Amino acid sequence: MNGVLLLLTQAALYFCVMTLLLGLRRRVGIGVFVCALGVMHFLETYLAAVFFIELPFGLISPGSTVLFSGKLAMILLLYVIEDTETVRQPIYGLLIGNMLMVGLVLLLRFHEPAAGLSELVPDLMLIDNMGVLMVWGTTLLFIDSLAIVLLYEALSRRWAGRVFLPMLLSLGAVLTFDQIAFFSGLHLVAGTPFPALFGGWVAKMGAALTFALMAAAYLQWVEHPSADHPEAGTARLLGRLTYRHRYEALLTASRVDALTGAWNRQQFDSLGPARLARAAALGRPLGLAIVDLDNFKQVNDTLGHQSGDEALKRTVAAMKASIRPGDEVFRYGGDEFVVLAQDLRPADAAAYAERLRLAVAAEGGALPVTLSVSIGIAVFPRDAGGFGELMRRADQRLYDAKGLGRNQAISG
Repeated sequence: MNGVLLLLTQAALYFCVMTLLLGLRRRVGIGVFVCALGVMHFLETYLAAVFFIELPFGLISPGSTVLFSGKLAMILLLYVIEDTETVRQPIYGLLIGNMLMVGLVLLLRFHEPAAGLSELVPDLMLIDNMGVLMVWGTTLLFIDSLAIVLLYEALSRRWAGRVFLPMLLSLGAVLTFDQIAFFSGLHLVAGTPFPALFGGWVAKMGAALTFALMAAAYLQWVEHPSADHPEAGTARLLGRLTYRHRYEALLTASRVDALTGAWNRQQFDSLGPARLARAAALGRPLGLAIVDLDNFKQVNDTLGHQSGDEALKRTVAAMKASIRPGDEVFRYGGDEFVVLAQDLRPADAAAYAERLRLAVAAEGGALPVTLSVSIGIAVFPRDAGGFGELMRRADQRLYDAKGLGRNQAISG
């Protein structure tokens, strides 16, 4: 069979079967598509190392040209019609599964094969070489998979509404990188001749064009690109691909009070002294307001804990709406909060605390009780030279506000 026709036939068969499984994912699950995507990796690496077709422009391996290029095209297509959360599943599954396979094969080297089976002697040299190539190829596949999604997203923002050109350029760029990198490993491990480098690159560019055309047709007549791509910028997209956003979300959750959305006490104990040290180093003031919800126990006892919880949430919402950008609200205790106000001048402290008090009073309109708070505020360095002293000074002023009948803001 003509070499080019063979490669085109393989590419068409591969694309049709894989997109069939992709189209059936709602019925049979994405796992079928992912398993089919990964099961051919060993064959793909083996063919890339030992099986070549000679064409006028060089030596071509179906393993690299069809199977590997097709795999990247499928990963990209999955991203286009689904989202980042979905596409990272095969990316990480391929990485872990292929590395596990190499590890299991390496363990076999510690055991001699059964004697008396001369016709079934394993080619350990081939296994060793394949193991090296599997590790190298899997590493490149992981990098390629991340890169192709990032590159496509950047290009699709540049050419909004177009699919073919971003896919073609993304595939072409990543396959060019992969051809150079994987050939280096092939040449060192298997002695693959240099004609395979240029020939393989030309073939991969042809594969990029072929798969981009088929993918564009698929997206035109079978499925349409997903609108669920909320990532804004490369850094955020990479964060979702590498699960960084999960870590960030977990980290944020551990710092936030679950009920009110304010920072929690642990975060205050960490950030408070750090904010004061920074203010001292820069020669700037720092305001600290302690805010106590008046008669909170009475709200709980007469209206129930649900109303009490609502009062706490509304108090925080009101304070967040009235503070300046960069200021922070912390839940210090049950019904007690702390506000850190950076660069708050001593002359502005009274007005700042009063604004907090009025904001909370206005927020309580939907509750069957009027909300009010007592506030004590102190400013570094006018009122105190250290963080503990600043807290004590603000707390004393809060005590004075309560002694004056509550619903007061005391600044000095």
